[in-house]
Amino acid sequence: MTNDRLANTVVPTKYWHILDDGRVQCDLCPRFCKLHEDQRGLCFVRANQHNAIVLTTYGRSSGYCIDPIEKKPLNHFLPGTPVLSFGTAGCNLACKFCQNWDISKSREIDTLADAASPEKIARVAAELNCRSVAFTYNDPVIFHEYAIDVAQACHERGIKSVAVTAGYVTAEPRKEFYQYMDAANVDLKAFTEDFYWKLTGAHLQPVLETLEYLKHETKVWFEITTLLIPGHNDGSDEIESLSKWVVEHLGPDVPLHFSAFHPDWKMLDVPPTPPATLTRAREIALANGVRYAYTGNVHDAKGESTYCHKCGGLLIGRDWYVLSDWNLTADGRCKACGTPLAGVFEAQPGQWGARRQVVHMTAHA
Repeated sequence: MTNDRLANTVVPTKYWHILDDGRVQCDLCPRFCKLHEDQRGLCFVRANQHNAIVLTTYGRSSGYCIDPIEKKPLNHFLPGTPVLSFGTAGCNLACKFCQNWDISKSREIDTLADAASPEKIARVAAELNCRSVAFTYNDPVIFHEYAIDVAQACHERGIKSVAVTAGYVTAEPRKEFYQYMDAANVDLKAFTEDFYWKLTGAHLQPVLETLEYLKHETKVWFEITTLLIPGHNDGSDEIESLSKWVVEHLGPDVPLHFSAFHPDWKMLDVPPTPPATLTRAREIALANGVRYAYTGNVHDAKGESTYCHKCGGLLIGRDWYVLSDWNLTADGRCKACGTPLAGVFEAQPGQWGARRQVVHMTAHA
């Protein structure tokens, strides 16, 4: 079935309905794009063809590479292991600060230069000793059908699936999607509706609903990332509110990553995030009950490392993406006091380090 699909990059979807005026409404995400014939949604990859919503880019990617899992970022999911990462074109958010704008904002099919069936992706991941495959660079929600097929093919080979997502999806497709995911990193862009609407063209509440769904309705391991943008979402009060909400609604064990912004896309006039801002955010989160808070996109060994929430001992030392210390028992407990560390761990960490390896699918017959 999936090989047949790859022969035609346009495949049918099921989350849509026809409106009284003849347009077709896409029901995949809270944008609810209402499309005339041959019109594409904001995401670019879903379109109205013959009075039905189709995915137009099935099986095509903007490129593949092997990353450390910590780069997603996931610090509590198979640390030190390699993950085969890929994305497509387009996105269902309109973030003015997009750090991957050349992919997510692309409106060119030529961006999708590398093609592979789900079975081939799974096979190549296994051949290259990747423990997981990550849907990243742009949001996998918009290539829902392809991501699910890839995840299923990977599971048949014992390979995990990882979604790097903004969490902007409606209830029914969300339920289907996360049936096939093992881990996720969800971008919580900010903690105000004003920020979401003005800087992403989206809304906060659906993202919060996705986070609560993941925690209370699934077994998916997930972590949260907030990109701190100077003058927009880096205030202490907002970080405190965000941290308190996470602890109250998701529990203290969900890791929070505070990541550094750099000027990009349509926000070139905003300065980079000072490292001190990330450190302050991490301290606020810890003070409000978050057990695992991290800094990202800066060199900060303390902020990148994992500590026991009970005795304070160093559990996993990190220097960029290289693991420098490993003080967990075989069953994922602190060697000093025996307290379990929340996450998905194996007896020994991976040894992939900070390498990034480009993968050309055409080189794998």
